[in-house]
Amino acid sequence: MPLIPLRLPPPAWNALVDRLRAAGCVFAEDEARLLCSAADTTRSLDRLVARRAAGHPLEQVIGYSEFGGLRITVRPGVFVPRRRTEFLARLAADAVRPGTVIAELCCGTGAVGAVIAHAADGPVVLHATDLDPVAVACARDNLADVGGHAHLGDLYEPLPAELRGAVDIVIANAPYVPTGEIPLLPTEARLHEPRAALDGGHDGLDIQRRLIAEAPRWLAPYGKLFVETSARQAAGTAAACQQAGLRPSVAESEPHDATVVIARRGAPPAT
Repeated sequence: MPLIPLRLPPPAWNALVDRLRAAGCVFAEDEARLLCSAADTTRSLDRLVARRAAGHPLEQVIGYSEFGGLRITVRPGVFVPRRRTEFLARLAADAVRPGTVIAELCCGTGAVGAVIAHAADGPVVLHATDLDPVAVACARDNLADVGGHAHLGDLYEPLPAELRGAVDIVIANAPYVPTGEIPLLPTEARLHEPRAALDGGHDGLDIQRRLIAEAPRWLAPYGKLFVETSARQAAGTAAACQQAGLRPSVAESEPHDATVVIARRGAPPAT
């Protein structure tokens, strides 16, 4: 039975908005509406508001994120899908056809894979992996209606062996924040999202280098790798692709403030 949004009398509504604004919520009225939509009693609303006022990400508090036109389940403590990552999902979706074999690494909630699968004209084969068991549980929820599979483990390690050399598209929003910049992140990210989903090592590219180096062993001939990065790190990401024998290009979206490196595996050697 769907939840009926809680309706507050004007004095209680104004008090809610004031409380959120005092806690530093810039879009206090919008957040108040979302919190009311996720509560069915004033007691449950109070619990949600207390968590939000304490700095928990709104998406973790209400239990979902709007991403790429879908409502993505988000559990407490899980990395929240960023709007910039919709650009990654759109680019990869443009390359998908019915039957495409897709692997999403560092999948988090599985938001990118879910958007891609929903955008396809027919069924796809979708596998997602992540080190965080809570994220994998989220991904299983979010990928269930498209027949996707979520696996617990490091990068390619938990993928079915039969996918080696047969993956048409590898997608990754691997952590790319340099370790020294973690203290500069918003408090809600630093305190309420897994460090492993944020920290990309000294220059932010440690995990990207690992997944790129192994990509040729998993990609099918002419398969593509899509990796989210930043404008200032794109050259390093592209260089790692070249070193792995892939052919990279860089795509940027000013509206999304997003950068993605796309790399193709060439044809297999003649036999």
